[in-house]
Amino acid sequence: MVYVTGDMHGCPERLYDKNFRKLKSGDVLLVCGDFGYIFSGGKLEKQVVDYLASRRFVTAFVDGTHDNLDTIYRSRVTYWHGGMVHRIKGNLIHLMRGQIFEIEGNHFFTFGGGESTDKEMRLATGLWWREEEPSPAEMAQGAARLDEAGCKVDYMITHEPPSLVKSAILLRRGDTDRVNKLNGYLEEIGRSCTFRHWYFGSLHEDRVITEHHTCVFKNMIPISPAKTPETEKADEQEPVFALHT
Repeated sequence: MVYVTGDMHGCPERLYDKNFRKLKSGDVLLVCGDFGYIFSGGKLEKQVVDYLASRRFVTAFVDGTHDNLDTIYRSRVTYWHGGMVHRIKGNLIHLMRGQIFEIEGNHFFTFGGGESTDKEMRLATGLWWREEEPSPAEMAQGAARLDEAGCKVDYMITHEPPSLVKSAILLRRGDTDRVNKLNGYLEEIGRSCTFRHWYFGSLHEDRVITEHHTCVFKNMIPISPAKTPETEKADEQEPVFALHT
C-alpha cells in the first residue's frame, strides 16, 4: 500500500505515531517535503536515517525548505519505479524533481522545492540552500516528463501547492498572500494536465481544499492500488451478497 503524509520536520514523535507504526513490508510512505531528518547533521538525525533505511517499507520524500540539499545531492542517483531518486540509504530515498513514478499501477508526478520565509535568519546560520528554489531547467524537465506521459498522471506529490490553492488557504487564514514562481509553475502544469488528486504539505494543515487538492500534515492518507482489467473483471463477477440454503 502507498501512503501520503505531510511535513515531518525531523520530529522524532512522528515515528511513534500509531499509523506510522502500522507500516509493513512492501508499503511506501510518500512525504510531501520538509522531511527534516536530513538537516543539521546531528546524532539523532543519523539515528533516524539508519532506522528508516533498515525498515522493510520505503520512505520516499520530496524536498522542501527544511532539508539539507547539500547532503541529499551527494547521495547516489539511481532509478526507482520509473523515475530518478537520490538513494539516501537503504529504503530511504529522495524523489527528484519533475519525475514520474509508477507504484502499484498508479503514476505519481513529484516536484519538491519552495521558498523559505525565514531565509535571512537561516542564511546567518548556514542552513539555507539556494537550490531550494527550483531552476528553470528543473521546471522544463518536469513539463517535458508530463508531456511524454500525455499530460496525464494519477497523483501530484509536491511540497508547495499551485498558486490559486495557496492564495485561497492564506486568504481564509487572514494571512498575507505570498505566492512565488514555483506556485505559478505548479498552477500552469495543473491546468495543462489531467490528474486524480494533488497532495502538498507546506501549509501544515490536514484539510481537503478542493475536490482535487488536499493539504496534508500529520495524517497518513492511503492510496489504493490501481485496478487492472483482471481485478475489475473479478469485481464484476463477485456477488454483492450470497444466499445460503
